[in-house]
Amino acid sequence: MEISDILSPGDVVASLAASSKKQALQELANLAAGATGLQAREIFNTLLQRERLGSTGIGHAIAIPHAKLEGIDRVRGFFARLAAPIDFESADEEPVDLLFLLVAPVGAGADHLKALSRITRLLRNPSLTAKLRAAADGDSLFAILSESQASSNAA
Repeated sequence: MEISDILSPGDVVASLAASSKKQALQELANLAAGATGLQAREIFNTLLQRERLGSTGIGHAIAIPHAKLEGIDRVRGFFARLAAPIDFESADEEPVDLLFLLVAPVGAGADHLKALSRITRLLRNPSLTAKLRAAADGDSLFAILSESQASSNAA
């Protein structure tokens, strides 16, 4: 699975304004709703339910909120770099500034897990995250995510 299979240039935000975890999840839900046709409130509520199980902050200022939803036909991704880091209740207690939202159909067990694993591996690469934090705009962010995926497949 390529990042470009689940992420489009229009699904990337270079400077998301959010002052809390809830606000960041709401903004991501709005972005996902616009792209999927689902209701933002439904996406947001599902994300909140998932966060109640445990934070999706994976450490190193990165979070990968994810949810399985009715009414979506394939795995989709949405990436945001926050304008300012926020508390995401991560295990390492480090504020988060990079978010990758993953939404999948309810029945997409293996595809959902493959995408989640791929995104986690990508975002645990310190040189990649440094490039993402330094990128000028959303197109640059998308290019970095897409190119790093291609280069990791070639290795």
